[in-house]
Amino acid sequence: MGFAQRWHDIRTGFERPFWVANISEIFERLSYYAIYAVLARYLHENLKFTSEKALSLAGLFGFVWLLAPFGGTVADRLGFRRALSLAYLILSCAYFLLGSIGAPWMAGIRNAVPLAAMVTVILILPAFGIAIIKPCVVGTTERAAHPNVRTIGYSIYYTLVNIGGFCGPFVASFTHRHLSVENVFRVAALSVFLMSVMVLIFFKEPRRPDEVKTESLAQAARNFWKVITNPRFMLFLLIFTGYWIVYWQEFITWPLFVHDYINPATDTERLLATGPIVVIALTVAISALTQKTAALNAVILGTFVTGIAWVFLAAHPTVTFAVVTLVVVALGELTMSPRYYEYCSRLAPSGQQGTYMGFAFLPLGIGSLIAGPFGGYLVHHFGEVKHQPQMIWWCVTAVGVATTLLLWIYDKTLRPKPVEETQATAR
Repeated sequence: MGFAQRWHDIRTGFERPFWVANISEIFERLSYYAIYAVLARYLHENLKFTSEKALSLAGLFGFVWLLAPFGGTVADRLGFRRALSLAYLILSCAYFLLGSIGAPWMAGIRNAVPLAAMVTVILILPAFGIAIIKPCVVGTTERAAHPNVRTIGYSIYYTLVNIGGFCGPFVASFTHRHLSVENVFRVAALSVFLMSVMVLIFFKEPRRPDEVKTESLAQAARNFWKVITNPRFMLFLLIFTGYWIVYWQEFITWPLFVHDYINPATDTERLLATGPIVVIALTVAISALTQKTAALNAVILGTFVTGIAWVFLAAHPTVTFAVVTLVVVALGELTMSPRYYEYCSRLAPSGQQGTYMGFAFLPLGIGSLIAGPFGGYLVHHFGEVKHQPQMIWWCVTAVGVATTLLLWIYDKTLRPKPVEETQATAR
């Protein structure tokens, strides 16, 4: 296929909802990663939690992904336009509250309940927004992209996600240095509020001619139950949780490690933009190199690369190798991520894309909830007790390698066929 034909396919292959949803995702990710860039240190330095408690609480921020399966079912029922707009409004309120924990007007609540309990509840609130947003955006990518450009659509989605991920740490760094860390959360709240308005104005519900609409809550519940009772898919998600236990250390443990054990003057927020820069720069090249690779094989390869990335930091605990680690983590992520969503979406029957893609985000949440206490334990045990902080990263690497091995075994023994292959066999 020539370049002119390919360009024509790209220009005509995406409906307007695809662009509205994916552009809104830039600002959702900007807000999310701006907050994640400062969260662990905010809890430790501003709210005065111990390092172990701060990292455990920071892991709760990943609770946002645990409700994604329910969010996907809700999105299938409400429609993506109403669900997206409502979700961005919820997220705006949650981020504002998170940045207002120390505000004078919150003093009454702070005095009435333990601070840890208050922070726990507020950290869970963003889940009710992001749980709906992610399945809507990925589901819109599935519905509003023509089949001949759908794989490119996931690459575009992934690139825009990383543009937001790139901008978020810079916004956090600038706001933190020139205003205050609390204002990072308020800027994030404003960003997603504007997306709520944009969706209401510009987003039109995407439908494919052959789309099966979820007509009732009972049907939505049946769709949800079908996914839960799909043992091979659920086992895949459980195994893949190991990837996110490893990956989230970049935002949970890495900033605290660099600040406490390498150089306290390091601008960790700005350095966290390294990964998105790599992804944005190399997505096209990596996609070209792996386009003939089966989707699940690309997931396994990306998991392995991300898993071994931490060896650099374990062997050379310096700022330079801390950045090298982020680069290698990003290489694994961009090898894995677009193909992961493609793989999960191809398993979804018609009318259940929201539900299936909601479940696809489940490992992110479980991984984060485990990654927080796991990172906190490693920092306390190897950093504060044993005074061997490099061991933190050898343990993280071990989890990554074990996950790769389990995914390889799954691929060889239990991998289910995509819906298209199943239907073709039936015919």
